[in-house]
Amino acid sequence: MTLASKTMPSPVGTLTLVASDAGLVAILWADDDPSRVRLGVVTPVASHPILDAVEGQLAEYFAGKRTTFDAPLDPRGTEFQKSVWRALCAIPFGETRSYAEIARAVGRPTATRAVGAANGRNPISIIAPCHRVIGSNGALTGFAGGLAAKDYLLGHERAVATAR
Repeated sequence: MTLASKTMPSPVGTLTLVASDAGLVAILWADDDPSRVRLGVVTPVASHPILDAVEGQLAEYFAGKRTTFDAPLDPRGTEFQKSVWRALCAIPFGETRSYAEIARAVGRPTATRAVGAANGRNPISIIAPCHRVIGSNGALTGFAGGLAAKDYLLGHERAVATAR
């Protein structure tokens, strides 16, 4: 199955959006490790209904006009990874959770490291907000887009939430 892609500028760098006909498959960072999200054949396109919708929603998010996303999603991963990514989507805008809290949310309270690994493989960053997951001591921890991008996203959400 061929996937479609397009790039978009953002305050955290150029993002590459990837979609199937069913939904968004990935949001890739400019310096993303190619082995982090394995996709297969990807064809750049000028326009695609899902990619256009996601690009618009991300533009609204960065403009402070959107706090949730409703584009169809089609991330590729194991059932455990998908359960973690769904738990990420349940973290409210402007809030954070620890890896241990996510492990409890998916019913695997001792699987903190596995949650961290699934979080690191999250192919739909920002929409499944892995940037909202922090260490239990409140420290920013690894992020595919880099810690500066994670810090930016958290600060952006705090500012938008405070302004509402």
